[in-house]
Amino acid sequence: MAGGGGGGRSLEETPTWAVAVVCFVLVIVSIIIEHFIHLIGKWLTKRHKRALYEALEKIKSELMLLGFISLLLTVVQGLISKICVPKSVGDSWHPCRPEEEASITGKDDDDGTTGRRLLYTESSSIVRRILAGGGGTDKCAAEGKDPFISSVGINQLHMFIFVLAVFHVLYCISTMALGKLKMRRWKAWELETKTVEYQFSHDPDRFRLARDTSFGRRHLSFWSKSPILIWIVCFFRQFLRSVPKVDYLTLRHGFIMAHLAPQSSMKFNFQKYIKRSLEEDFKVVVQISPTIWFFAVLFLLFNTHDWNSYLWLPFIPLLAILLVGTKLQVIITKMAVRIMERGDVVKGIPVVHPTDDLFWFNRPRLLLFLIHFVLFQNAFQLAFFAWSWLEFGFPSCFHKRIEDIIIRISMG
Repeated sequence: MAGGGGGGRSLEETPTWAVAVVCFVLVIVSIIIEHFIHLIGKWLTKRHKRALYEALEKIKSELMLLGFISLLLTVVQGLISKICVPKSVGDSWHPCRPEEEASITGKDDDDGTTGRRLLYTESSSIVRRILAGGGGTDKCAAEGKDPFISSVGINQLHMFIFVLAVFHVLYCISTMALGKLKMRRWKAWELETKTVEYQFSHDPDRFRLARDTSFGRRHLSFWSKSPILIWIVCFFRQFLRSVPKVDYLTLRHGFIMAHLAPQSSMKFNFQKYIKRSLEEDFKVVVQISPTIWFFAVLFLLFNTHDWNSYLWLPFIPLLAILLVGTKLQVIITKMAVRIMERGDVVKGIPVVHPTDDLFWFNRPRLLLFLIHFVLFQNAFQLAFFAWSWLEFGFPSCFHKRIEDIIIRISMG
């Protein structure tokens, strides 16, 4: 046969109608997807959602990058599969222990599903040839070595990269939708600032003790000046109500005093400004940066039985997001403390002054990067679970026990 080492018929031996049907279906699907994305772009432009339109363009660029990766893997998979490494290197850093590989592979042989098991290695050269699915293994076996990675492995890796990108985009969109849903309650607070009752209760000419204001009563206490207690209290506060009404109104007033004329308080809509800011940040987190791709490579590297990554890897995003939530609560409390340090008496609504020194390393965007990292890591856990379940079934080297699945899904 002219098909090469992988077996099966080549295009020389395939009916032309079959080739034409496959190409026709691919072209139709591509046109439908392109038209759908174009309609979304027109709708965003019509609604004046500039930031979301830019986010859509970044999603399109990510899809183009994935297409290039797919093309690159297709071109070089033959060359990569012919790279040979010593057996000592090929038998290291496996997802399963050798005895587990033997038991699972033997089970698959009985079921007739050995071809699905990419990452299990047997000493038998016959099993190795089946798993590799190409001529690279024959070449390496003749030299007494193992293939660097088989053609089947490259195809499965390509599929995982695609699944990861899709889950990342869907996770970011879901998070943004939940954020906008939460901000709906702020609309009622914003409308309240236009009422006469609000203007009377927040008279800008009235003097009060900073500790007697609603903002002061919430944040000024014995624990607010303790470097340890403030973190403990703020850690638990993020679970109760991350943005209470008093904090929203105080931050709104501080923003107006810093960037607008005081007379603009009645006209300015702080809630819409926050929504636009969320859309601006969305176009940042939806893009998979080189740093995020680097973390993806590290996650794949440490997914070996020696590291027991299923016990600690899913908890990294949980710890990171709890740390970010606590830090944001600490920042608000420290702004209240600084009001007290400027004087015991305030005129009108307390004025907060957010500054870069309140953030880690004087970099506010570091928090945005951590949120970006958490979104990606959660998407990674769910994508890896979906891909490995469909590709290798259960149990496998990636999911040996039901507890592994529960940890991955619940943390995601």
